[in-house]
This record gives sequence, structure tokens and C-alpha cells, in this order.
Amino acid sequence: MRFNLLPLAAAVTLALNPHLVLAEEQSSINNVQDQNIEKMTVTGKYTVSRTIDTATGLGLSLQETPQSVSIMTAERIQDQALNTVVDVVNNTVGLSSSKTDNVRNGFSARGFTVQNYQIDGVPLSWSLGGDAGETVSDISLYERVEVVRGATGLLTGAGDPSASINLVRKHADSSELKGYVDVATGSWNKKEVTADISNGLNDSGSVRGRMVAKYVNSDSFQDLYQDRKTIVYGVIDADITDDTMLRVGGNYNNNNPKGAMWGALPAVFSDGSVTDWDVSTTTAADWSRWETTNINYFANLTHYFDNGWQIVANYNRMEYETTTKMIYMSGLLNKETGAGLSGQRYHSHGESNSNNFDVQLKGDYQLFNRDHEFVAGALYSKQKSYADTYEPIRDNMSGFDSKTVDNFYEWQSNTFAEPVWSADANRQLNMDTEQKGFYAATRLTITDAFKVIAGGRISSWNRDGVSYGTDTNFGDDGVFVPYIGALYDINESHRVYASYTEIFNPQNNIDINGDYLDPLEGKAYEVGVKSSYLDDRLHTTVALFQIDQDNLAVEAGTAIIGGVLTTYYDAVQGTKSKGFELEVVGEPVDGWNISAGYSQFNAEDAEGKRVATTSPQKQFKLFSTYQLVNLLPELTFGGGVTWQSESYSEVGDVVIEQDSYALVNLMARYNLAENMDLQLNVENLLDEKYYAYMSASIPAYSVYHYGTPRNTTVSFNYRF
Repeated sequence: MRFNLLPLAAAVTLALNPHLVLAEEQSSINNVQDQNIEKMTVTGKYTVSRTIDTATGLGLSLQETPQSVSIMTAERIQDQALNTVVDVVNNTVGLSSSKTDNVRNGFSARGFTVQNYQIDGVPLSWSLGGDAGETVSDISLYERVEVVRGATGLLTGAGDPSASINLVRKHADSSELKGYVDVATGSWNKKEVTADISNGLNDSGSVRGRMVAKYVNSDSFQDLYQDRKTIVYGVIDADITDDTMLRVGGNYNNNNPKGAMWGALPAVFSDGSVTDWDVSTTTAADWSRWETTNINYFANLTHYFDNGWQIVANYNRMEYETTTKMIYMSGLLNKETGAGLSGQRYHSHGESNSNNFDVQLKGDYQLFNRDHEFVAGALYSKQKSYADTYEPIRDNMSGFDSKTVDNFYEWQSNTFAEPVWSADANRQLNMDTEQKGFYAATRLTITDAFKVIAGGRISSWNRDGVSYGTDTNFGDDGVFVPYIGALYDINESHRVYASYTEIFNPQNNIDINGDYLDPLEGKAYEVGVKSSYLDDRLHTTVALFQIDQDNLAVEAGTAIIGGVLTTYYDAVQGTKSKGFELEVVGEPVDGWNISAGYSQFNAEDAEGKRVATTSPQKQFKLFSTYQLVNLLPELTFGGGVTWQSESYSEVGDVVIEQDSYALVNLMARYNLAENMDLQLNVENLLDEKYYAYMSASIPAYSVYHYGTPRNTTVSFNYRF
């Protein structure tokens, strides 16, 4: 790959101002693009030539970043008809997901949970897991998704050494009226409408606006479940001067499913044999709901100094609200009679809000007659959250609400009517989380071929409050997290790299005594080779990694702790995860776009026992499209396969096993005219039946979820 490394500030300009790519059409509004930028000639729909900040904040290209990086581009999202963050994760090399229920999902990479999330490169607190909803957030308001595998403690502070997911918002990048409308229908009465419109808001085009709106109304392969989503997003970009841009906006994301499940399906019968349900089976009722609303307001101010340096200030406010009316099913199910289960009816309301501030200064400087880059920044965030529950008003009942299921095989008769709920709220959760971080890094150009990145972060992360009757107060202050990376150009086409960082992650998991586990600590190493072929049309990455951890939380069982049935964990010492990843992406010949990757890891504790058993150790992911450029250019067709090795969940005598499996997807698109096309997508073509979640515990609480069976979507897209 051929590089012409010029002042970094303009490369950062390109990263933070995507509309500059359209400079030829919008020269009147892009004076700042006159600054020099790094020359790159990347070809293909499934990679980008822009710089990224996700890993180091230095505004480096994919080839210059000393870690494994995958990009889910807008074209790839369209080709596969991806809708949610979890869809992106399931199609990204090295990442996997676990579907806790209809709303909650967990992500993992390299054997560890993904907890680091960014929007436009700014780390934000998401209410993942028990609080629900962001993993099913719609991605229609994002231009692309960047995933950096490995530890990213330099920018994100606390977190596991798994990966960081950066959602890059769509921005107001056009001074002329442009946009599209997309209408889709498909399996299970799916109906979906999306509109994306941009335009200049003044005569000169120095102020521009963009709005995205989407509505989804769909049933599901699961009985009773219905999906309802409303998404609205708006942003204004204003060039205050040739060197200063202000961006303000907000989004509203409402997810209001009906018939939502809490928990999953019983995994074992009372005789110890394994259950095998139809994929449509549910434990929900028609009155079950799990509504989530996420509102985000943001502002970004970017200024370029005369010397090429850049300062960026960001503010994000996240407001999150959830309301549930659910049934949690548990018990020992009799295989013959269908008796033995009982359900807890549950009603809750929770809210959280967070204010996030971030400021960053970056630029290049000269030392020993060579150009080097520098970045420094500070982050502060404060999240407040609470959750209330409401008890059913019960006749001739007292204490814990638990209702017996006479025959689960006849659950569709819906004998669990919605109770009358008490109006008195019980405050179960009242929590404050505060995070502070200061970081700095520099990239030193030792020679034309050899560059070194060195930096560090001082992090503080603390949580205080009450969680379901337990006083909570844990965290750490002033923890230093170093980051070191190096890159060496073997020649114009091949570059080797290495990186090292330490791990810091406070934990809210408790042991059998009810005490919080010590913070997760460890080190992460990565070496690899990044190459380009065919005049930069095809990129490959080969990465080897090792992660050493102490105090890894591993689920050990359930017990009555503080009067409540609670999952407790062991702090496992000496955990090691070793593995490698391969990725190929690009357009090797005109019309053929490909993204393929293989990942493998092995995570064991100090005694050699496998950990992270529910995450597949081996994965292969391929998606490719081909346009009949010469024969029939209106037609593009393609497909892909995602394969993963076996996995399992085991506690005591209960083992839930998932054999290796492959999911096959197909797509075809035909351009009806220059500005309109018709597209067909088929997911899980072979109708594979598989677990999307499994959790072994004592038999009464061992459960699993099925993944989505075969389904189709037909969409019509009109552009203007």
C-alpha cells in the first residue's frame, strides 16, 4: 500500500467531517478540506478510506491502527438488510451475541464480554444487560459501525479486553436536497418504512440539516410477540467559520414490543432429560410488554487552528426509560403432564440519564526533523438510574407472587391473566455511576518505515447506591492504563504491528457470601500483519493475541443471599485467552465485493479448565456480492455464511450443549431505474434450529432461547 503521509490534522478533519468526501459537489461549504489529507486509494463497498479514532484517538487509517479493526459500512448494512446493533455484531468477524430474551442481548469477543461502546468516538454509558434495550437499537441513524477488537483502555477506560463498538452517526453532509425512502415487507407480517432526507438550510449551504425516520411493525416466529419501533433522528451541521463547525442533534428511539418474554424456555425436565421445544414456544402472555425509550441529545464543536491542530468538544445526554409487565417462568417441568412450572408476575418502571462531556486536542509536531502526532483528552460522565416495582394485588395471597402453571403444554390458553397492580412503588434500584478519565498519546515517526505509539490513561470509575436491597459502593480511582503500539512497513504492501495495554474493570458480580468481586485486572498483547493487494483493492489482516486476567467472574450457581435467590460468581485467577483472527475485505475485481474472516480463541483458567464456554471458540463469517457489470449491470446478487463451533453451558449436573452450525443468507437486488431498486433478502436459508442463548443452573432455572428461523424480506428503495 502506498502512503503519502502529510499533516495529520486534515486526516482528522476527514474522519470527523464525513461530508468532506463530497467536496467536488460542495466546494462552497468545504473550505477546510483545502488542508492536506493522507492520500489513500481504497476500492470497494465494504471498507473505508477514512481515518478512525476508535482505538487511539490519533485519527489513523485502518492500516495504521495497531489492532484488528472491522468496519460495517452503509453498503454492507444495506446489502444484508441489517436493522439492529445485534445484527451488526452477528456479522462482524470475531464477535458473537447471546440473546437473554426478546430485548436483552450480550456481546462477546475473544472469550470476554463487550462492554465498551462509543458514539462518534466518544465513550458513553449504556444500560446493557438487566436494564435492557440498546442492543436492539436500530442502526438506521448510523453511517457505519467500527469495531476494534482487543482492549481499548486508552479511550474507553474501564472494560474487558474484548472489543469496542463505535457507532458513527449520519451527518448533514449535503447542501442540496437528497435522500431516500425505503419500504420493506417480509415474514411474520413485517412492515417497515424508512426515510432519510438532507438539505441545505441557507443559501450558501453553510448550515445543513438531515432527518431520519423509521417505523417497524412486525409479528415474530415466537407466539404472541409483536415488534413495534419508532425512530426519529435529526442533526444540523453549521460552518460557523472556515475553521469551526458546530453540530447539534438528537434522536428518539422507542421500542414497544408486545408479548415479550422475560427469561427463556425451560431446558430440562424433572427427570433430567433435555427439552426440545418448537421455536415458536413462549413463556409470555398477551399482556406482557417491555417498552424502552432512548432519547439522546448531542452537541459537537470542532475548531482547526492555523497551525493545523484541532480541538473537539462533545456533549451527550442520554435519557433512558423502560416499563415492563412480565412473567418469569421457573420450576421442574413434568415431561408427561406439563405440570411443575410456576410464574412470577412482575411490573417495573425504570429511568436513567447520563451527562457525558469529552474534550480532545490533537495535532502534529516536529522533532528531530520528523513529523509526529499527539492527542490528549479528558472525559467525564455521570449516570443516575432508578427502578421501581409494583406488586400484584392478590386475593387470599400474601408474600411472593408465584402462580402455578397447571399444564405448560397448554400455555397458549393464557390462563395467567394480568393482575391488578398496586399503585405503590417499591424503589428497588437507586444508583449513581461516575467516570473520569485523562489520556494522552503520541505517534513517533522513528524512520519512514517504523512508527511507535505510546500513551496512557488515568481512570476513575465508581458506582454508589442501592440495588435490590443491597448497598452498593465499589470502583477505583486514579488507575493508570498504559498503551503501547508499534508498526513497521516491510514494503509498500505489508505492515507488521504490535500493541500492548493493561486491563482495569470494576465488577458488580458477587460471591457466595454476597461480597463484590475484586476488580478485573490483566494485560492484553496483540501482533499482526496488515497487507494490501491488487493495487490496494484487497486488504488482509492476520492477528495473534493473548489476554491474561485475574479475578474473572465465572457463574458458579444460585443461592439465597440476603433473602433473595441470587446468581453468585467465583473470581477465577490466572485466566488466559490465546487465539488468532484472519480477515479479508475489498473489491478484487470490478463488481465483486467480499468480506470474510475466521477467528479462534482458547480461554482457560490456571488449572487448564475452559472458561467462556457459551462463546464459540471458532467462527467463520463470509458475505459477498457480485454485480454483473458487463452482462446485466442492473443486477447484483450475493450471499454469505456464518459458521461457529460447538459451545455449552454447564453447572453441576446440568449441561446445555450447542453443536456447531452454519447459517446461510442470500440477497439479490435489481435496479428498476437509476434511482430505484428492488431487493430480496433470505436469512437462515436452510432453516437451522439452534440456541441463541443458554444458561445452565440448578434444573429449575436452566433455560435457553432459539435463534431466528428462515425468513425473507423484500424492499423497495427510491432515491432522490
